[in-house]
Amino acid sequence: MTSRPVRIGVQVQPQHASYEKIRASVLELEQLGVDILFNWDHFFPLSGDPDGLHFEAWTELASWAELTTRVEFGTLVNCNSYRNPDLQADMARTIDHISGKGTGTGRFIFGTGSGWFERDYDEYGYEFGTAGQRLDALAEALPRIESRWQKLNPAPSRDIPILIGGAGEKKTLRIVAKHADIWHSFVSADDLPRKLDILREHGESVGRDVSEIELSNEPRRKDLRIADQLREQGVTLFTLGISGPDYDTRVVKEWLAWRDTQNA
Repeated sequence: MTSRPVRIGVQVQPQHASYEKIRASVLELEQLGVDILFNWDHFFPLSGDPDGLHFEAWTELASWAELTTRVEFGTLVNCNSYRNPDLQADMARTIDHISGKGTGTGRFIFGTGSGWFERDYDEYGYEFGTAGQRLDALAEALPRIESRWQKLNPAPSRDIPILIGGAGEKKTLRIVAKHADIWHSFVSADDLPRKLDILREHGESVGRDVSEIELSNEPRRKDLRIADQLREQGVTLFTLGISGPDYDTRVVKEWLAWRDTQNA
C-alpha cells in the first residue's frame, strides 16, 4: 500500500445553482477540510434539466483562486478540444499565480482529458471527430503545454500537477504514463489491478516509473466499503461529486471522517 496520505476531493458541479450558491459551497467545503475542489469543463448540465443554470469552468476557477486560501483546485477535467494548448498553459499559469497570494506557491491542479460531451462541441462550433482523434489531439497538446510553461514570464510558481482522466488501455493510459502526476478514473476495485498492470507496461515503454503517479478514483456509489477496497489497491485520492441547487455536504463529512482515520 502506498505511503501517500488519503485525500478527499469534491467536484462542485457548476449546474442548477446561482454563482452565489456555488461560492458559498466552495467556502463551506474549504472550511470543512476538503483537500481538493474540482469543477467540470462543460457548457451545459450533465444531469437534470439539460438547459438549466450552468457556468463555465476556467473563469470560475480564477474566482476560486482568489476566494480560497488552502485547498488545491482544478477542473475534473478540462476538455483539451476547447482551447489552444498554449493558451491552456498560460491560463493555468495565471490561475496558479492568483492562488499563490500570500505564499508565493500556487494551488492549481491541471486536470485534463480528451473530451466526450457531443452537445458542447455541436453548440459551440468545435469539431467532434472520433474518440481516437480527440485522444491523439490530447497527446499532441500536452508537450506543447509543458513546453509553454517553460517559456512563460513569470513561470508557474511550482511544477503544476497534471491530472489526466480516463481509463482507455491503448491510448489514454499511455498518455497517463508519460505525463500524469495524478491518474483519475471510475475503475472498480476488481478491475484496477489489471489496469495498473497495463499502466506499468506503458511506463516501461516510455521510461517512466508509474509508482510516482497518484491514483485518484470516483466510486460510482458513495460507499465507504468500496473506498476501503480501492484503498487496498493503492488509491489515495477519492472524489465525490455534488450538484446544485443544494450542494448537500453530508456525505462529504462522512468521507472526511474516514480520511482522518486512514491518515491517523
